[in-house]
Amino acid sequence: MKIGILGYGNLGRGVECAIMQNADCELKAVFTRRDPASVKLITAGVPVVNVSEIEKYKDDIDVLVICGGSATDLPEMTPEYTKYFNVIDSFDTHARIPEHFANVDKIAKETGHIALISAGWDPGMFSLLRLYGNCILPEGQDYTFWGKGVSQGHSDAIRRVEGVKNGKQYTIPVAEALEAVRAGKNPELTTRQKHIRECFVVPKEGADLAKIEEDIKTMPNYFSDYDTTVHFISEEEFERDHKEIPHGGFVFRSGVTGANKEHSHVIEYSLKLDSNPEFTASVIIAYARAINRLHSEGVNGCKTVFDIAPAYLSPLSGEELRAHML
Repeated sequence: MKIGILGYGNLGRGVECAIMQNADCELKAVFTRRDPASVKLITAGVPVVNVSEIEKYKDDIDVLVICGGSATDLPEMTPEYTKYFNVIDSFDTHARIPEHFANVDKIAKETGHIALISAGWDPGMFSLLRLYGNCILPEGQDYTFWGKGVSQGHSDAIRRVEGVKNGKQYTIPVAEALEAVRAGKNPELTTRQKHIRECFVVPKEGADLAKIEEDIKTMPNYFSDYDTTVHFISEEEFERDHKEIPHGGFVFRSGVTGANKEHSHVIEYSLKLDSNPEFTASVIIAYARAINRLHSEGVNGCKTVFDIAPAYLSPLSGEELRAHML
């Protein structure tokens, strides 16, 4: 499977690393909005190409992985490049997924391509666990907690605020809420009661700090529904204390069974990730394999993780999966 990467930031580098661990994948080209000469890859012999020339590669790439930010990049980039390629992205603005899906699906069906949006761990793996939990325990309640860790999407949104030179956002579960769910107490929790958002911002020289803080705290879909703290720090502090990108989280389904609903059950799925982008990239490559297979079977249009049978993710045959994993 010949893979193209569009965008070579943290996620793009993670995709390159994931390709190196999958023997059925080959990195064909990396596309960038920067000067290609300034981009240094890990993989030898792979061309770095300015995005203006991407259409020249439309017959050489099986799946294009689009590694842009969800705030402004992916809503435009994914529909645009679906015109020329089978594509996959990690769009993670949950409130806008239906709109993004519709935009991409229209183009994919018109051009005969297949696209998969919102691949990663949430949305992605956590989405699947929420679905499984609802199907298995129809009388119950869902809970999702993220962190403690760095949200790439929220950090990207911070960096786009006027006056911000660099920034990183940590999502932190409220410990009391997490333990109440784990204990099967089925608490009613508001968005604000489940998570805290903590931001570390390097401002540009002369920037209006009060305006930056206000712009972050009132940002819809990202910070407005949470208790958010903004810390202004130096570039030296940022480099010293905030270079890594850990993350993780928990999905719970709490429910009851029995003729009189006398038995309680709690399903818990958790992740603890040293590198958010590298794990997300690993999920993306598995789903890239799946949509490449589906396209070879004549399938087109936009898909999500809900539409993909698990066997399509694996390089193993059906016989091997039944023998060793079932």
